[in-house]
Parts: sequence; C-alpha cells; structure tokens
Amino acid sequence: MKIFRGIKHPGLAPACAVTIGNFDGVHRGHQAMLGLLNAEAAQRGIPSCAMTFEPHPRDYFAQKLGKPDLAPARVGTLRDKLSQLEICGVDQVVILPFNEALASLSPEDFIQDVLISGLGAKYVLVGDDFRFGAKRAGDYAMLDNAGQALGFDVARMNSYEVHGLRVSSTAVREAMAAGDMQQAAKLLGHPYRISGHVVHGRKLGRKLAESAQGANDGFRTLNLRFDHWKPAASGIFAVLVHGLGPTPVQGVANLGVRPSLDPRDVNGGRVLLETHCFDWPAQLGGEEAYGKIIRVELLHKLHDELKYDSLDALTAGIAKDCDDARAFFASAYTPSHTSSHTETRRQTTRDRI
Repeated sequence: MKIFRGIKHPGLAPACAVTIGNFDGVHRGHQAMLGLLNAEAAQRGIPSCAMTFEPHPRDYFAQKLGKPDLAPARVGTLRDKLSQLEICGVDQVVILPFNEALASLSPEDFIQDVLISGLGAKYVLVGDDFRFGAKRAGDYAMLDNAGQALGFDVARMNSYEVHGLRVSSTAVREAMAAGDMQQAAKLLGHPYRISGHVVHGRKLGRKLAESAQGANDGFRTLNLRFDHWKPAASGIFAVLVHGLGPTPVQGVANLGVRPSLDPRDVNGGRVLLETHCFDWPAQLGGEEAYGKIIRVELLHKLHDELKYDSLDALTAGIAKDCDDARAFFASAYTPSHTSSHTETRRQTTRDRI
C-alpha cells in the first residue's frame, strides 16, 4: 500500500476508485465499504484509494473555536488506521491535511481540484451521511450530478448494522467509553488494539517491586505513545501483547495520563499505554524491547485510572491489577476472543509511520 500526504505527488496513480472518510477505528462498516471499493476498482482495472484527513475535521474546528470538548475521542492512531486500511487491501491512501484552505473549499472546487485534478477519480464511493465542502454544503445528490457531467461514477453505501445496531465510529467510542471492550470488538471485527514503537519512560515500574527471581525489575512496562490527547478508551486493562516473540504475551496495561506520577515525567502530559507483561520474554533481556514495534490488544477493562497517594499504594494497586487480569485470563478469556488476522502479509509500509 502506498501512502501520500496531499495530492501533489508524481507517484499517485493517474486514475483511481476512491472513498472518502475519517476511518477512525476502521470498523466493520468501513471494512464492508472498502471491500466494495476494491471490487469496483478491480472491475475497472484501476487502484483503490482511501482518502482521509489529519487532523480530524472536528479536531480542527474545536481548536479554531477554542472549545476542545467538541473534538471527538480518538479510537485509533494514524499508524493503526493505516495498518487497518492496508489489511483491508487498499492500494493507496491519501492523507489530506485538514486546514483553513481545505475547510473553505467549496463543494464544486473540492470535486474539481481534489477528486478530478488531484486523484483522477473514476469511481467515488461514499456513505449514506456523506457531506463535503465548506459548511458541509455538498451532498450525495450534488456529487452524483457532478459525476454524470464530468464522467465519473458515484455510488452510495447504506449503513452497516450488527444485530440492529448501526456500526459507526461513534458507536465504537461509546462502547469504549463505557468500558465494554467486548462490544467494541464486535463493532471493530477484532479486539481493540494499539501499536507502535516501544519508547523510554522513567523506568519507575521496575523499581516498585522485586520479581520472584529477586531481580530489580518489578513491574517493568512497555510504553507506547498514543498520539492524540483524547483517547476513546482509558483505564486499566487485561491485554495481550504481540510482537515480542512467536506467541502473544498476557499482561495488564494502563492507558491514560498516569495521575500518580510527577507531571515532569519524560512523557508527562502525553497519553501513554504502559503494559506490564506477566512473563517477560527471556530473549529480550533488560533493554532490547526499546524501538520494537508491538501490538497490544485491550481485551477487558478492569477499572478507570486511579490516583495513588504513595509509591507503596501504587505498588499494591498494580499488584492487585495483575491478579485481576490473571483471573480474567484464567476464567473468562478464550483464544477465540482475539483475531488471527492477516496482518503479516504487508508490513513494510506501516513500519515507516
């Protein structure tokens, strides 16, 4: 899969079948749409293209208005969005920077400048609630009329439902905000997951307690940055970690801002996913995990983030979380809850994100 920032690139295909959206979470509705897009692209002998935006348009307007609460919680990072689009078989992704210039573009100019001149669109697939252009003035009827006049096909896909529930990024966010990771997995088609490079932290976890072997590595964690200030999920979770060895490793993770730590921490102010593995892979030694790309699946929420008054209280809290996560894996979890997706078939592109 090829990835482009903007539409002024010589590597862009001269013609394509395109769908447009934020694709936050790339849920089952998105997956169904992308499947249809790929089929239509193959029928026409042209590549499929997903066009998305960074930042999310609602992030942009929330910042412009000085009202951060208007920004939606983010299901996935850009890395995970691109990873999922690749798994869905998309040939190219175009990331448009959502800025004042794009926000003020009229629907007619969006069609001409972006779809026709920029992408060479021959087929455009949109959702049933699609709006575009300045002040969201463009709709499906306008796009369809333009297609007939300018020579590209336009199609609309109805909502995708699971047991009568419309699948949407909003529904995924609501499930995650409620801590219902099983419902989120049903909507996503797989357990909720976050991936990225392991980064350095304060290395406080390994000092909180000693392991059973007596080594001073206590609650050592793998740290991933979540590159958005408002994640859709937060709290303490039972997790599976992929990428450390041939089999996934069970653990417990904190997703959030770590209220018990000093705000001057090296990652202070950033949303971080801190994962403690129950069985640290021996081949990693003490420091070899840094820089590795791992994927963490958040399977079950234990509780919200808590603020502890002391390091002793924090240590006791983490120990209890470990016990509760182990109990989840022992009694409630079966391997069918996680996916054996085809993520390994194309890895080179996402490693550049």
